[in-house]
Amino acid sequence: MQNSLHTLQRIRRDYIRAKGWLYALQALAVALVGAAILYKWRLEAPLLAGLAGLTILGALLYLSWTWSQLRKVKLEQVARHLNRSYPQLEDSAQLLLRETSELNLLERLQQQRVATQLQAAIPEKQSVFHLQKRPTYLALGIAVLVAAGIAALPAASVADGNTEAALQLDFPDTPAAVADTAVSIQKIAIIITPPAYTGRKAYQAEQPNLRVEQGATVTWRVSTNRPARSLQLVLNEGKPLPLKPQNENYTLSRNFTEPALYHLTVNGQKSAYYTLEIIPDEAPTIQITKPEQYTEILFGDPQRVTIRAELSDDYGLRDANMIATVAKGTGEAVKFREEKISIGFSGQRRNFPVNKTIDLQKLGMTYGDELYFYVQAWDNHRGYTRSETYFVQIEDTTIVESMDDLTMGVNPVPEYFRSQRQIIIDTEKLIKEQKTLTRAVFEERGNNLGVDQKLLRLRYGKFLGEEFESGIGPGGGIPAGEEGHQEEEHFAGDGHDHPEFEDETSVEALLDPYLHKHDQEEAATFFEPAVKAKLKGALAQMWEAELRLRTHRPKEALPYEYKALRMLKEVQQSTRAYAAKTGFDPPPLKEPEKRLTGDLSKIKVPTERRTIEAETKLPHTRDALKWLERQKQGSRYSQQDVALLERAGRELAQEALAKPGRYLRAMQDLRTLIADINANRALCSNCLMTVEWAWYELLPPAKPTPQKQGTTRSKLGQEYLEQLEN
Repeated sequence: MQNSLHTLQRIRRDYIRAKGWLYALQALAVALVGAAILYKWRLEAPLLAGLAGLTILGALLYLSWTWSQLRKVKLEQVARHLNRSYPQLEDSAQLLLRETSELNLLERLQQQRVATQLQAAIPEKQSVFHLQKRPTYLALGIAVLVAAGIAALPAASVADGNTEAALQLDFPDTPAAVADTAVSIQKIAIIITPPAYTGRKAYQAEQPNLRVEQGATVTWRVSTNRPARSLQLVLNEGKPLPLKPQNENYTLSRNFTEPALYHLTVNGQKSAYYTLEIIPDEAPTIQITKPEQYTEILFGDPQRVTIRAELSDDYGLRDANMIATVAKGTGEAVKFREEKISIGFSGQRRNFPVNKTIDLQKLGMTYGDELYFYVQAWDNHRGYTRSETYFVQIEDTTIVESMDDLTMGVNPVPEYFRSQRQIIIDTEKLIKEQKTLTRAVFEERGNNLGVDQKLLRLRYGKFLGEEFESGIGPGGGIPAGEEGHQEEEHFAGDGHDHPEFEDETSVEALLDPYLHKHDQEEAATFFEPAVKAKLKGALAQMWEAELRLRTHRPKEALPYEYKALRMLKEVQQSTRAYAAKTGFDPPPLKEPEKRLTGDLSKIKVPTERRTIEAETKLPHTRDALKWLERQKQGSRYSQQDVALLERAGRELAQEALAKPGRYLRAMQDLRTLIADINANRALCSNCLMTVEWAWYELLPPAKPTPQKQGTTRSKLGQEYLEQLEN
């Protein structure tokens, strides 16, 4: 039974292999035609090239689908085919697929009989399928012939039929007598293929003056009325480039990264000059609108920074990210860590908005750390741009500036200024752990924080002369109900200095109640009023925080604690003293002894002399200008003057590369002058003026000659100066 099963499997494999080969040949026939069309006219006929691409894609899909269908062929289908093809199997080939243990006695006998008949009817390596291969081979042969015919067709045959109005070139050098018999350009098409980084398709120019992308390929396709002896393209008056002939059609392709001037020559006849300008690839632009270039995160604010920016490029962005550097520590112990942070850029796009929030705590930052970051972007070509560096700093409240101005001799312990921050940290910790603490422990810890807040308030109160609690609190005294609002009475022997006056009606005795300021909180301070008001405000916030801590409301106390800390920092910064730096005061200079004396006795004339001949710039242009002056005065030209104008024209072309549009008219008028000389006709007067202006503009400005003041070279110059003075 195993041999029979192996025979069925072999028949199935042979069928899939043979049928799959025929399907592959059919798909290849279709793909060959599409590939030939795509290869031949991929630039000239974009629509036809697109249809060819779809044809190739359809062939591939057809092959994939047929292969998937072949893989679904089962052994049951093979058995049914064998029953139809071989009657001796008695329609019982399906029994070979069943296990012997599942069959009854009669089925077992029939299974053995069918296995014997199968081995006898189908020997090893014999095919049982007769596929029709001839139509497939015939279709493949026809496809090969069609593809070869397409490849042999002229490249511009289809493109010329799809183009719009052909371009026209001007040939001023062509004499009128031979214009009818000379070789002329019937049709010219200029195909521009932008580089891959632009993502643009090929297009046809509408005029001979071109403006193409940097790195684009320009293809000239020229058709003439009869075969030309020579058809060349001249760039920047350089070596002529021949166009490749194809019957009466000529083609030339060239890649451009720099601007140029060009013209065509047909059998020695030159066309007018035309420009080829380059559109440069701009670098990406990055505009960051948020945050500011320097941002400080105050204590208690969320330690996050939001970045909003706009990235753009003329052709498309390839990648963009952000580089962040975290600085930890101070002085020589500072450490830097650089990280690359994704801003969510993906795919190719021209504009990409950035809206990202960075959690500084996830970067491992804490109080006093700094973050430096910048955004960078790359375009599809070679452009790269990075933004300015932005700074983000988390305020460090542990740093205390010099407090000499604030204390006026009192040297406070630095822990006093760290205590308020520590109270804030302990309060936040208590709020976070509230759910895990019992009520008694929670209230005890809150009351202890209230005691700490009270002690800190008393310490700061000493700077305002508050040695006692009589003037402490939001209203300047102890709340009602605890001590009452009783006036403090002074009497002899209470430790205060109470002067006694012999005359109670004297001025001193009358003013004494109003000048009684010993140990009063409002007077026992050396602060300015503005600083004193901020410090009293901080003490008031501490009082409010203490009240809520003692009443077991730490969440309500936290805002007052933050505000107290911020006001203390403002007091600290507002009372800083700045001392002017002392600089070096140089001694006065002595009056120069020889100044303005006119003593030149020790001045020696240099003995070394060198003669340097100045190089004359644009010599042919200068000679051509002299020739123009002679023509304006009525002189007769000769055929030898053409060589002079050609040399001057090459100098003008070299200078015109930087500004092609500025000197294009002059180049064309110069070509007209040369044509007039060759045709022995009168020179174009307007062309003479245009060319003269262009040549004069090329010449460098003349160096002024030294001249004694009050004198002129001629009488005419003297009269001119007198007219200016009047």
